[in-house]
Amino acid sequence: MSQAETGKGTGTGAGNGAGNGTEPRTSAAELTLPTLTTMVVGSMVGAGVFSLPRRFGQETGVAGALIAWAVAGAGMLMLAFVFQRLALRRPDLDAGVYAYAKAGFGEYLGFFAAFGYWASACVGNVTYWVLIMSTIGAIAPALGDGDTVLAMLLSSAGLWAFFLLISRGVKEAAAINRIVTVAKVVPILVFVLIALFCLKPSVFAENFTGADYAGSLFQQVKGTMLATVFVFLGVEGASVYSRHARRREDVGRATVLGFLSVFAIFASVTVVSYGILPMSEIAELRQPSMAGVLEEAVGTWGKVFVSVGLIVSVLGAYLAWTLMAAEVLFVAAKDEDMPRFLGRSTAADVPVPALLITTVLTQVVLVVTLFSDDAFNFALDLTSALTLIPFLLAAAFAVMVARSGGAGRWDLPVAALATVYTAFLIYAAGLKYLLVSLIVYAPATILFVMARREQGRRLFSPRELVILAVSVAGAVVGVVALARGWISL
Repeated sequence: MSQAETGKGTGTGAGNGAGNGTEPRTSAAELTLPTLTTMVVGSMVGAGVFSLPRRFGQETGVAGALIAWAVAGAGMLMLAFVFQRLALRRPDLDAGVYAYAKAGFGEYLGFFAAFGYWASACVGNVTYWVLIMSTIGAIAPALGDGDTVLAMLLSSAGLWAFFLLISRGVKEAAAINRIVTVAKVVPILVFVLIALFCLKPSVFAENFTGADYAGSLFQQVKGTMLATVFVFLGVEGASVYSRHARRREDVGRATVLGFLSVFAIFASVTVVSYGILPMSEIAELRQPSMAGVLEEAVGTWGKVFVSVGLIVSVLGAYLAWTLMAAEVLFVAAKDEDMPRFLGRSTAADVPVPALLITTVLTQVVLVVTLFSDDAFNFALDLTSALTLIPFLLAAAFAVMVARSGGAGRWDLPVAALATVYTAFLIYAAGLKYLLVSLIVYAPATILFVMARREQGRRLFSPRELVILAVSVAGAVVGVVALARGWISL
């Protein structure tokens, strides 16, 4: 789903993201509630769900998993409600996360939110290629766990093939995405049903506490938080395309409906896996670990079934996130928060410059994974960490809106809980990923400076200089920490 499928906006919707909302939004086509809901589900169901058994098996037992999903589910539901309420309370703001951060905290932090959200999508796309290569690597050892030079080269070929596909016209790519969204949910549901049928009560009971293997219950829950963030990315998918919605209230409804559907699937995949293998064995499975669990339950055909489903799912999710990433850059450029060249599009409504820079960053991170001890988990955790700052800013803006008057009874408590949850996630991510995130964020200021120069404006206000100093200082500390081995990829 993309701007081309929805009809090319005139740019006024993007411009309204600045907060004035005085010009009408137009679109050649409008998205219905089912379509918006499918976008949310399609964006959320990707590589993450196929990796859940091992990620949770490395960190926690059944009890910790249940608590982790309760915390993550409640926290992300609060965020879903935040996007729902903001879509109704501030209909003048389009492009979701980025627009909310800008309206609440100024242009520079709004720019950071746009860039961070975009960068997280690019890094998340790397996990898709790593997981595909790891899946094929089960029968082609030269691909390893998706982190070998050959795997990187093949992934790069796929990366640029998608660039060419989307460049031809996003309508074609979006048609593929609609089909894939339905197709990729089927193998996941089949996995859950088979695992339930084959569940061994004794194994499930042995995995219940996880204390002997994974430490204290708090540490177990804390260790799963970034994984839950990753699989829930996309909950804001409908708000990103809010300028194309047929009815504004459908944006919030699609967000909540999509979230609840996917939450039930993700939690089920995790919990039923504990009834098939001991935690220690789940933790050692190669990715996609869902394939290993089903192979244990029903034999080789289960592994093949999940592997095929994964490739279909991941390619569809890659397509959805590439389109979403390009849309964020495109809208930010139309809103004059990114250089103008990123706001150009072809006659076929393809924002080629935004698409190109998206593909280039994905390629760079793909190369970086060669130097990581665990390419998949590194890309997954960095994706989650990059998203946290934009989410925190959006939740904090919801608090400001709720306190401004005219809010519903539950608006302020919901926004406050969403803010606390995202702040806790930054703590759970740890200093390592905060520093690595700043290494990514700080150089992005070059794009901000380019945009300001194009407009003939002062580069930084005193407040923005403080933000710049903090981000650069954090990036310098991060680079030193990597160079000295205090933190590693």
